[in-house]
Amino acid sequence: MKHILTVDDSPTVRTSVEFALKGLGHAVLHAENGKDALEKYNEVKNKGETVSLCLVDVNMPVMDGITFVKEFRQIDKFTPIVMLTTESSDAKIEEGRQAGASGWMVKPFSPEELVKIVSKFVR
Repeated sequence: MKHILTVDDSPTVRTSVEFALKGLGHAVLHAENGKDALEKYNEVKNKGETVSLCLVDVNMPVMDGITFVKEFRQIDKFTPIVMLTTESSDAKIEEGRQAGASGWMVKPFSPEELVKIVSKFVR
């Protein structure tokens, strides 16, 4: 089973992402922050399954998105990470890139935009 890990403190955003991606045939896994996401990632790996993509918010309590990306890259160098955020400054985007993010998408987004970017990273 392939999973897409959605990391966002907003239940509305997590639901929107799942709704937009349900037709792609991936299980959508939800996490409320970076710490929660690392735990969910390890659970998936321990079952012998894979995470195909992470969609990550920048601003979250407990562990923010940039910190998550840095920590995630220490255990997984290859899984694509797309930052899904209201942050659109060049400095923040560059910080994400430096941390190891593969792409950047600004909220609000349409389901079509999300499917397009996910399809670019997940085969």
